[in-house]
Amino acid sequence: MPELPEVETVVRGLRAHLVGHRIVKVEQRRADLREPLPKNFKRRVAGRVVAAVERRAKYIMIRLAPDPGPEELMVVHLGMSGRFVLLARADEPAGPHDHVEFRLDDGTLLRFSDPRRFGLIDLLTPARLARDARFSRLGPEPLSDKFTPAMLEIALAGRRGPIKTALLDQRLVAGIGNIYACEALFRAGISPRRRSGTIRGERAARLVAAVKQVLESAIAAGGSSARDYVQASGELGWFQEQWAVYDREGARCPGCDCNGVKPSGGIRRLVQGGRSTFYCAKRQR
Repeated sequence: MPELPEVETVVRGLRAHLVGHRIVKVEQRRADLREPLPKNFKRRVAGRVVAAVERRAKYIMIRLAPDPGPEELMVVHLGMSGRFVLLARADEPAGPHDHVEFRLDDGTLLRFSDPRRFGLIDLLTPARLARDARFSRLGPEPLSDKFTPAMLEIALAGRRGPIKTALLDQRLVAGIGNIYACEALFRAGISPRRRSGTIRGERAARLVAAVKQVLESAIAAGGSSARDYVQASGELGWFQEQWAVYDREGARCPGCDCNGVKPSGGIRRLVQGGRSTFYCAKRQR
């Protein structure tokens, strides 16, 4: 599933092409994705000008200016295999998984494809967004000034579960997924098994810094194209070339002599909360 860097990369690609342009036509080829598309979706979106393209956690927020209709946000979650692709030619033939298309006033075609249909498209007014359970319970953005060592220490106080599982809790911090939790813990030198409540002081500072560094590096690289993800331009991301531990079980650990110490030396894998965790048992404590 695309995580924060992949969604942020898509948002930046869309922002450069959508903001200030009017959506002149909407083509809807099915009534639902993970959930039914909003009632009167085509009518509510066609004719609207895109005022902004933003991100909250792993959601894309396309702000539609009022006139016609009230100000609304088109909220999009990519799910497992969803993707937005910008096409310069509006006559490009649609594929079997191209479910929704938006034609802009400059002739650009924005196509939403989703083979597994785990994605989501919704329309919310700002007032409804503030009350929506998907957003009202989200923690701070990890790249914001609100995500600090002091905040993390307070949020983790008394937690007995492992820190890796805590980082995936969107109520603690929004947008971090499995790949970047593994990578951040490796950079911080913290074991994914470590009890969350012990992340205090210098450990908390190391972890916050590592989270920010990993996410910023991944965004600069266009995200990680592990499976289905592509940028809005259709290009792959390449941060997977920089993974230190994720999906590298048994490989040599970067900057460490752990490989070969035991038959299971090198990068190890364990399962936490149904997700694979990759780590270095010697370097991460």
